[in-house]
Amino acid sequence: MAGYSVPTREGDPVHTVRTIGRLAQMVLELRDEYVRDPRSDTLDQILRRLDEINRLSGELRQRADEAARAEEVAVDSAEDYDRQE
Repeated sequence: MAGYSVPTREGDPVHTVRTIGRLAQMVLELRDEYVRDPRSDTLDQILRRLDEINRLSGELRQRADEAARAEEVAVDSAEDYDRQE
C-alpha cells in the first residue's frame, strides 16, 4: 500500500531515521524558499533543522551501537544453546 508505513516505537532506530528524513525534506523545502526570497528567518530555520539532524545523528549512532551489541548477545546465546544440545 503506497504511503503506508509500519508504526515504530520511539526508541527504535527506524523512528530516528524517519525523523531525520522528515527534517531533511524540510531543509530542502526551506532551501527552495530561501533561494526565492533570501530572508534571515528562513536561514535561521535551516540552521535549526540542521542542528536537530546533527543531534539525531548522534542518537542514531548510539542506537545502532546498542542494536549491534544486542545482536552479538543474541548470537552468543544461540551458540551456547546449540553447544548444550
